[in-house]
Amino acid sequence: MGTLILAVTSLFLYSVGTALQALHFRGRVESNLAITTLIGLLALTSHGLLIAQTVHHDGGFDFSFFKSSVLISWLIAFLLLGLNLKKPVQNLFLGVYPLAGLTIVMVLIVHGPSRLVSDQSYGMLSHIALSVTAYSLFTLAAIQAVLLYFQNRQLKHNYNSLLVRNLPPLQTMESLLFEMVWAGVVLLILAIITGALFVEDLFAQNLAHKTLFSILSLMVFVALLVGRYTKGWRGITASRWTLAGCALLMLAFYGSKFVLELIFQRGG
Repeated sequence: MGTLILAVTSLFLYSVGTALQALHFRGRVESNLAITTLIGLLALTSHGLLIAQTVHHDGGFDFSFFKSSVLISWLIAFLLLGLNLKKPVQNLFLGVYPLAGLTIVMVLIVHGPSRLVSDQSYGMLSHIALSVTAYSLFTLAAIQAVLLYFQNRQLKHNYNSLLVRNLPPLQTMESLLFEMVWAGVVLLILAIITGALFVEDLFAQNLAHKTLFSILSLMVFVALLVGRYTKGWRGITASRWTLAGCALLMLAFYGSKFVLELIFQRGG
């Protein structure tokens, strides 16, 4: 199947999923888990086939800026679809599906230098797999933190908005956020360890700044978890710390890739 057909199919399905979730959010239709899951699985299938044609090449994988983004957006949608089977996270689809659509559009229209990793580099691939999974979880955590922030603000002002009426109770929102952060921290630690084991020369591969920002973000998330269990941090405080850690992590990954590939046009 052609790349363009797969891209259009994925965009259509993500648009349908977003529209249905928006209608549910506004109280126009009832939520249906089976339909939500079916549309999500179909979108993930076409999105996954698109990745197979754009990211995988003979003998390796291209992890350049936009191709990494389209892979990460697939993983974010996949994780969210799985979480939605057990957790009240369906409102996150309103942010995740348009994000996935944007990465698909960008991978089609923007072409930068390639950053190929051999499919025989199992250690490096394991590091990348752990890294992108951690980034995906923290992206979901960032969206959750934004919702939690506005939910707290509106509840404090006794503002019974559409957002407040659609979100789960505050305690549930906070529990979901910290579950995501815990899982992300574990994966980020494993990613840093595998990076130390399998990346031979950080400076030669322009990865020193990425490692520095990743460690800084890990410190922020660990501080958040310590603050949660020692000082009872929650609500707006938890949201701010989560967003600060996610910002550092995005600088580590997207910031370095943007500068190296899109400004200096340096591949790998």
